[in-house]
Amino acid sequence: MLFSIILFPLLNFFWGNFIGRFLSLGTKYIICINILLSFILSCDLLKNTITSDISYKLILTPWITTDILIINWGFLFDSITIIMLLVVNFISLLVHLYSLEYMKMDPNINKFLSYLSLFTFFMLILVTADNFIQMFVGWEGVGLSSYLLINFWSTRIQANKASIKAMVVNRIGDFFILLSFFLIFIFFNSFDYDIVFSQASIYKLNNLYQIDDLPITNIDLICLLLLFGAMGKSAQLGLHIWLPDAMEGPTPVSALIHAATMVTAGIFLIIRCSFLFELSNITLNTIIIIGSITAFFAASVGIFQNDMKKIIAYSTCSQLGYMLFSCGLSCYNVAMFHLTNHAFFKALLFLGAGAIIHAVSDEQDIRKLGGLSYKLPFTSAIFILGSIILCGFPFLSGFYSKDLILECAYSKYTTFSHFAYFLGIFAAFCTSFYSIRLISLLFLTKTRGSKNIIMNAHEPEKLILIPLIILTILSIFIGYFIKDLFVGLNTDFWKNSIYINPNNYILVDVEFLTSFFKLLPSIFSLLGVLLSYYIYVKNKGIFLLNLRKNKYYVYLYTFLNKKWYFDRISNQIFSQNILTISFKKLYLNIDRGVLETFGPYGLIQILNSKNYTNKFEKKSIYILIPQMFFIFLFFLIIYFFLNINLINIYLDTLFFLLIILFLDLIN
Repeated sequence: MLFSIILFPLLNFFWGNFIGRFLSLGTKYIICINILLSFILSCDLLKNTITSDISYKLILTPWITTDILIINWGFLFDSITIIMLLVVNFISLLVHLYSLEYMKMDPNINKFLSYLSLFTFFMLILVTADNFIQMFVGWEGVGLSSYLLINFWSTRIQANKASIKAMVVNRIGDFFILLSFFLIFIFFNSFDYDIVFSQASIYKLNNLYQIDDLPITNIDLICLLLLFGAMGKSAQLGLHIWLPDAMEGPTPVSALIHAATMVTAGIFLIIRCSFLFELSNITLNTIIIIGSITAFFAASVGIFQNDMKKIIAYSTCSQLGYMLFSCGLSCYNVAMFHLTNHAFFKALLFLGAGAIIHAVSDEQDIRKLGGLSYKLPFTSAIFILGSIILCGFPFLSGFYSKDLILECAYSKYTTFSHFAYFLGIFAAFCTSFYSIRLISLLFLTKTRGSKNIIMNAHEPEKLILIPLIILTILSIFIGYFIKDLFVGLNTDFWKNSIYINPNNYILVDVEFLTSFFKLLPSIFSLLGVLLSYYIYVKNKGIFLLNLRKNKYYVYLYTFLNKKWYFDRISNQIFSQNILTISFKKLYLNIDRGVLETFGPYGLIQILNSKNYTNKFEKKSIYILIPQMFFIFLFFLIIYFFLNINLINIYLDTLFFLLIILFLDLIN
């Protein structure tokens, strides 16, 4: 049963791409049934875990076996894994059902559904792995799947660019992940979670060294590298630039990426490695700073964006910032709580946006729409409700988790946590502002779009409405029902899957926080709602028209609309300079210069040249001898430092060539 949860999505991929092409219409329904079975098995696993109070570990088969390293295909099913299985499979199931109608006119719908299943499979591999290397297979797999899905409409040049951008930016984070894996193996001689986490406290006490009078341990270095790797997948500040552009893919892809897969991978990695992060105060403080700044940055950028899906994308980036700095506060269970709530209402927002885009002939610019509440009453009600949940309206799911994160931040009583608290409430203000702005420009103001588009707008079909209704109900109530299970003071649900240092546990302090600081996030959210409603509904935008004459407002609008100029900085300063240096300095001078001239390619060219075969000229020997010396020295260094005995084969070959050359010179 355990392995079947992972196997069904993989079977879907092969079914949709190979066998399913012969069944045509029946393929997509078989794919949805397999995802449903995977979800049902996940629910049964949750029931067994709660009632039996046990976790499971499945060793399938050996994978890599050497004298110093043994890695198995192993699967760990503990509390964190089970929650992720439920979230991933459930959101994936709804996205599959939604796609049946949304993509029905696409001739490659079976291929699209198989890619969605492949995405689900790799995410399940990531969350069920019991070692870092197997986790990295899923880590890279979700990156590959995101490339395939973002670039699904491959004839669109913007989709090509967005998919390549997502891959390249994530490679930066993957580089740091690999460095952390190297250090983990050097220090622990294993990649297995159980071995690494159980030995972590030993290495905390040893191997201290100084960097500018700041003590750094091996654990600190590993955790910092893991953090930088997680920043790429979870779109934190600096490595966030791929996330808004990923909206070029079909809307179901956006919902799956933002709600259950890809972006949650980085948060999951940090929660999984809580045994390491709890031993590194430097990393925890760094997490608080990066997460809080990301939450505020993304929320501020969303204020003046005009693409419907990009506004929701920046809200995802902001909510991921909340989850990250919650981990920095050692509130991993709270971060998991917010991740679960966020999955439901973010899927609701994206699928609702897809229903609107589907109804208005693929128009996404909110400035060209308006008055849709008359044409789409049911869809507008669902979308408005999802936006209110995102704002953190009291007693809805977003309120329970987001406000708890902010309360934990103020209860920590440190400079960094208070810094995160105030940036968090400003982010809450911005979130409410752009959410109401989005609602106002879509539904509450007069129509500004084309007459044909507005008149032909229609409610979506049943296969689109059913997932929206299910997500709406869960988005309202899920936070209330799982609060005590996830973050209750007496809960033992997480067992040994999450470790929190007793000195860092602050959920008890939250209960004694003064009412003012508990209500302050809700007050700021309410101010954002009222201000946005007044500007865009009551004042009908006249206030903003008058502000256009103010140069400071123009500067602010341009700064936020251009996303703090991060794209321009990354493209013009980093990307272009790196490409120029790589081509002119490295490729032309080293690859095409030194390596080809003095390497095997240059040696072969001279030995095969006309001058050599006819008569060995004096000028050729000046090129050939440095070549041979360079090759000999290079492999000699490898032989002594890496102790690779196979290098003798190449040295014997080189010696044989020298003998031939000597005989030719004599002749």
